[in-house]
Amino acid sequence: MATQARADGKQGGMPDQGFEKLESAPLVGEPRDVLAEERKPDSPTIDLALSGTVFFDIVLTGLATPPASGTEVGAEGMGSCPGGVANLAVAASRLGLRTAVAAAFGVDVYGDFSWETLETQEMVDLSASRRIPEWHSPFTVSLAYRGDRSMVTHEHPSPIPIEEMAFRLPQARAVFVSLSADGGIPKWAMEQAANGARIFADVGWDDSQAWSGEVLEQLRYCHAFMPNAIEAMSYTRTGSPASALAALAEYVPVAVVTDGPRGAIAVDQVTGESAEVEGLVLEAVDTTGAGDVFGAAFIVGTLAGWELEQRLRFANLSAALSVQHTGGSLSAPGWADIAAWWGRVHTGHTESSRELARDYGFLAELVPLPWLPTEQRRATATIGLRS
Repeated sequence: MATQARADGKQGGMPDQGFEKLESAPLVGEPRDVLAEERKPDSPTIDLALSGTVFFDIVLTGLATPPASGTEVGAEGMGSCPGGVANLAVAASRLGLRTAVAAAFGVDVYGDFSWETLETQEMVDLSASRRIPEWHSPFTVSLAYRGDRSMVTHEHPSPIPIEEMAFRLPQARAVFVSLSADGGIPKWAMEQAANGARIFADVGWDDSQAWSGEVLEQLRYCHAFMPNAIEAMSYTRTGSPASALAALAEYVPVAVVTDGPRGAIAVDQVTGESAEVEGLVLEAVDTTGAGDVFGAAFIVGTLAGWELEQRLRFANLSAALSVQHTGGSLSAPGWADIAAWWGRVHTGHTESSRELARDYGFLAELVPLPWLPTEQRRATATIGLRS
């Protein structure tokens, strides 16, 4: 979510030499099961189920200028990784949720890479997904420029409807859907909800600018809704994020409105909490997928039963850490990345570090210091340098 530099993002350091390794090469970190105490013999084996399109993403970063017709520009960096629905799936898996995805993959080099990365490296359950011969995997080129990005996409409809695959998803504690005016909550998600799953939702940009009220009507089936400020104000016809939040709270138990570097606000009518937190602004390389990382982290905190303010801060932190690396999915932080940031803050000696240490004090139980370095390194985000 964050795209600007701020001094407190680089203050302090851990006293042991292992921390230097964390700085030089980002880590996924040792697995941490935040739901360990919730797991019972009869509880769902999957924590989060989702379906959608997995794109093969090529991300170009550090453009001096955006490309114009008839010109060629250079990029300082590049990466390739699974994108689309994979962004949220990987972020959730790295933060400890058992995640399952229903998606179509071509029998081509793009499909091979995306499938192997998700199933083998990121431990995402693909039992409901399908490999489709003679079908080109969806493909996106993302251009990161001055804290934002533009995308060019090529895709064909899947010969096997994705919703048909989604009915094969294992029963989960939660499902994630993206709402639109074109249809209601997917039937597979409603079936999951009938068996106890909570529905978390966001919404995409409305190119028609109609901002149909049908989207808000779908919220009666959802547990939580997490739009950004522009989307929230547009759908509710209000003039401020706070007014939009109040309007959304009439439709859904948990309403969250994100506002980039300005932070996030939320109301949880289940627990009776309301919260507002400032944005956490760190130096950005690529903002692709930051919203998905926020959503995944908020779901983690909700399923774990954290206080609302802690959920928002954890989601802000996770999203801010993700923009420091290339690629929407493989930039998602793991627990060692969070521990490294907490170590810098905890040992910092500036007023901003002390303030962050107070605000994020709940991390002391999640990533107790000193955090021992791990050899499990994040994959390089390019198909040319397989991990």
